[in-house]
Amino acid sequence: MSITSKKENVVTDYHGTKVKDPYRWLEDMQSPEVQQWTDEQNNRTQQYLGNISYREKVKKEITEWTNFEKVTVPEKIGDYYYFHQNDGLQNQPVLSRSTSLDLENPEVIVDPNSLHEEGAAAITSMAFSKDHGYLAYAISYNGSDWQEIKIKDLETKKDFPEVINWCRFTNIAWNKESSGFYYSRYPDPNTVPENEASYHNQVYFHQLGTAQEEDQLVYEDRDRKELAFSPIVVEDYLILKATDGTEPKSRIYYRSLNSDDSFIPLISDGEDNYDFIANDGETFYMHTNYQAPKGKIIAIDINNPEKENWKDVVPENDDTISFIRYIDQKFIIVYLHHAYHIVKTFDKNGSFLKTIDLPTFVSVTDIKGNQKGEDILISYHSFLHPDQIVQYNYQNDRLDSIVDPEDYAKSNQFETKQIFYSSKDGTKIPMYITYKKGIELNGDNPLLLFGYGGYNISMTPSFSPANMMWMDNGGIYAVANLRGGSEYGEEWHLAGTLEKKQNVFDDFISAAEWLIEHKYTNPKKLSIMGRSNGGLLVGACINQRPDLFGAALCMVPVTDALRFHLFTAGRFWINEFGNAEENKEHFDFMYKYSPLHNVNPNAEYPPTLITTGDHDDRVVPLHATKFAAALQEHDPKNPILLRVDKNAGHGLGKPTEKWIEEQTDLFTFLFKELNVSI
Repeated sequence: MSITSKKENVVTDYHGTKVKDPYRWLEDMQSPEVQQWTDEQNNRTQQYLGNISYREKVKKEITEWTNFEKVTVPEKIGDYYYFHQNDGLQNQPVLSRSTSLDLENPEVIVDPNSLHEEGAAAITSMAFSKDHGYLAYAISYNGSDWQEIKIKDLETKKDFPEVINWCRFTNIAWNKESSGFYYSRYPDPNTVPENEASYHNQVYFHQLGTAQEEDQLVYEDRDRKELAFSPIVVEDYLILKATDGTEPKSRIYYRSLNSDDSFIPLISDGEDNYDFIANDGETFYMHTNYQAPKGKIIAIDINNPEKENWKDVVPENDDTISFIRYIDQKFIIVYLHHAYHIVKTFDKNGSFLKTIDLPTFVSVTDIKGNQKGEDILISYHSFLHPDQIVQYNYQNDRLDSIVDPEDYAKSNQFETKQIFYSSKDGTKIPMYITYKKGIELNGDNPLLLFGYGGYNISMTPSFSPANMMWMDNGGIYAVANLRGGSEYGEEWHLAGTLEKKQNVFDDFISAAEWLIEHKYTNPKKLSIMGRSNGGLLVGACINQRPDLFGAALCMVPVTDALRFHLFTAGRFWINEFGNAEENKEHFDFMYKYSPLHNVNPNAEYPPTLITTGDHDDRVVPLHATKFAAALQEHDPKNPILLRVDKNAGHGLGKPTEKWIEEQTDLFTFLFKELNVSI
């Protein structure tokens, strides 16, 4: 049954092509008319899902799989180990500390659950002062990318009165005296036009015990309003990393700490990416993709900073560097090897020391250790097991378990395999397939295929209680490592951006065809899922091959490829997608795949559930609402539903309760539309 939404005669001329935009009125989320429309859509969706008899059973099973203690890697600060802990179903993890690694009877430092009645306050970043006496921590509310910074005295456990506002993705860098910290912020949105709110990033210094209005401006670039800055303090230097959007390219500036001198541009061309790792006096170690698409470590003498004087410390190799830690004068490098992590150690001169013996098909989530010590702590997870924390000792080359959720013994009933398939152009693409042992490949299994393919982000193994519930009920879960990610370095990323974005869709469609050909499933039992950029992927693929899928989950998607750059964080994505408004060549290839503009009125679409959050200030709700209205317009045989999460954003810091409700709706929808008994 079709749902008719109001249409308006809105047309935009893009380089001579007139493009209709009849649902542009849905862009104004503050409009009472739009809010009423959204509520009606939401009510329809909840009524549809609520009438499914086994919804409560799905919720109960997801809740059971979720209810286990979760702990992050402890970090030794002064006399304490600090870590985040969730006892099972708390909405947000609690920052706690313990005097030993047994983590027993921890002392609560910050409980974000007490900051919001719905559990929608999340700690998004934090930094300890050099003397270990203070903690600056950033809080996000309702899933917003905007953060406020608070400061806690770790002896009294009381917060300072001041609060720092208008921060977005900032890091926090304390000075050596522990009297204050550097941070970056944007202008108060009330002081600039709406389309300027994501420009004019500035670096400030905050002195403890003073109001934000008294903070000292440290750096800004009025000539390049698009740059954003990350301050880093190391020994006697203040370092700034400058970036433009999400593209892996950056600039590096520095000056002496506690100086008012001008910043010295160490790397200013903005052609490649540079991440500061550590320094040895006037030698700066950098992780870069300069002449190394898979990454390498270089040393730069700041007294002779010309590129011809740079030295390769750890050269590029066959695997892509994911991230690096520098601990006790050793480089600990986490590499991507066919989309899973391996860990290798090197001395500060780049000599190889050891590969740490971790299981296959895992993702390393964090590594911490003292700058002077023989041990490091490593956390990792897989598709089948949540985060485990082990302690590695260099001297005896031994791994000892610190945290291992024993409740997941049942995960031994499942298995993960990795295959490689050919995409449309012959490129070999890795894909993970996870399922219950003993499953019969009869071509009739319910299967959920997940993809992303963008922003240099790799889809390494990840753990989800909802996926465990799905597989426990006979489902198969597959993840395709599409181009656009960083699985094989920057070249792999670039092969899925701008005019090559179609490669990503081809990779995903080819994954679905391979799974059908090899009898894992069939088109009526094959569902697809993607969120954010992955939501764009799902939208494009159901437009291009609606016959191939039995159901689609299109989550917090980007669907309007022609206008995304006009809203909130959208302008950061231009380097990834393009700018249809200013560049005709960009318009030509973006218009061909834009999900909103390629809805086929003659196609039979698979049942589709589209999600968004009413406070999403990264991918604003208009992408979901306009796409839902466009799909619903054409008298679909199958349901096209819109789910709008209230007081929620893009997913950052989503409370456990909301996450369970969302996952319940998603999987209830899949079970019904794929005709799976549960």
